[in-house]
Amino acid sequence: MDKPTLISHLSTRYQLFTNYLATLTGEEFEWSTNGKWTAGQQLEHLCLSVKPLVRTLWLPAFLLKLGLGKANRSSKTYEQLVAKYVEKLAAGGRATSRFIPQPVGVELQGKRSQQLLGLIDQLTRQIGHFTEKDLDTIIAPHPLLGRVTLREMMYFTIYHVEHHQNTIKNQLAWG
Repeated sequence: MDKPTLISHLSTRYQLFTNYLATLTGEEFEWSTNGKWTAGQQLEHLCLSVKPLVRTLWLPAFLLKLGLGKANRSSKTYEQLVAKYVEKLAAGGRATSRFIPQPVGVELQGKRSQQLLGLIDQLTRQIGHFTEKDLDTIIAPHPLLGRVTLREMMYFTIYHVEHHQNTIKNQLAWG
């Protein structure tokens, strides 16, 4: 995906997610079974996941290259990155402690949804400052995937929201 497509997919997918959450009843938003995260916790987890990325991308490209390093390979495709993530999850990969959410009640749903959309808005504006080459050159650490290019990190961020929306739908369907 080129930069405009990344930006469009990020904005669209996260808007679809918050729109979906708005259709849930309070009971559905706070429902959990077998120790699984509630929809509120899924929302909070996404906020916790996007926030450090937004903070990192405030830095200019040359500082990121110095601090994080440069890729020694081409970026994976979206499909390859998703396959790697799904493989890591299947092997038992889970969120690390800093990304594990606290409970979020329905009274915070609107506020957290707006927070998430605000973070995505910042992220998409920041991506606009990087070149296509920067997206394939600058690497960043991912707790489960290891070192990934910024383009791959955007692929993950797009898929991540879809993964969590599907998790909520599946959990509610089996509930």
